[in-house]
Amino acid sequence: MTITKSKDSVGIVGLGIMGGAFAKNLVASGWKVIGFDVSVPRCEELAKAGVTIAKSVAEVCAAAPVVMTSLPSLKAIDTVAKEVAASKAPPRIVMEMSTIPLEDKEKFATIVAAAGHIPIDCPVSGTGAQAETRDLVLYPSGDTAAIARAKDVIAGVTRGSYDVGAYGNGSKMKYVANHLVAIHNVASAEAMILAEQAGLDLDVVVKCIGDGAGASRMFQMRAPLMAHGAYEPATMKMSIWQKDMDTIRDFARALKVETPLFDATRPIYDQGLKQGRDNEDTASVFSVMGGKGKK
Repeated sequence: MTITKSKDSVGIVGLGIMGGAFAKNLVASGWKVIGFDVSVPRCEELAKAGVTIAKSVAEVCAAAPVVMTSLPSLKAIDTVAKEVAASKAPPRIVMEMSTIPLEDKEKFATIVAAAGHIPIDCPVSGTGAQAETRDLVLYPSGDTAAIARAKDVIAGVTRGSYDVGAYGNGSKMKYVANHLVAIHNVASAEAMILAEQAGLDLDVVVKCIGDGAGASRMFQMRAPLMAHGAYEPATMKMSIWQKDMDTIRDFARALKVETPLFDATRPIYDQGLKQGRDNEDTASVFSVMGGKGKK
């Protein structure tokens, strides 16, 4: 199977925060995007952005040689895998972009491969806000030739990507990345509270620390939200992040790796959920820990 030209058709199943951003960026860079989502409002919104809305997963598969899936739950991922397999479409490259347990990625691959398609494990490092500006890194893993054939699609949604080898390595790499995200986010909140209690202007702190040796990407992205207590709309919802943290914890435990810093952040995120912050950005750990901000 080949993609006949650099800007051909690409399919996207799941037009939520991430999938919707992928779709918009691909349309903007010249691709014909065929999308599907069970949410009618999301389909209507993406249609206005130039996405051709399909009536089913099968219709997406029939129209595009590369299909990206960006889905909110294991149930949705399992359902879509089965619908891809049942689509009777010619062999497709199917890039599964979600952050889920490795065994579920492997199950996805087994289902779609049995129907003759080529599964690629391709998790995304970055937030919804980063997705909008293509400030993402992708970790595709699996069939190297298929990854190479999909390189133009990947380039349309990201600032960088790394073929990390055998199928599943992409997910493993994402777990390592999110392990650091969990820690850096809480560390940023702790530093912002220290600055606040010291009487420093938080907007100035964002500039000074963000440009210094103590900066991290999480500080640069989340400290401005913390400074003003601006947690909605979320770039990563607390409720979704909880799912990712469960996956990382289980991955580390299976490898018998101690993660004391990661483990120390968990009660803070848990407390955020207890406070009803499910739909807030994970930057809200600043408020959970007692930060006030410049509201």
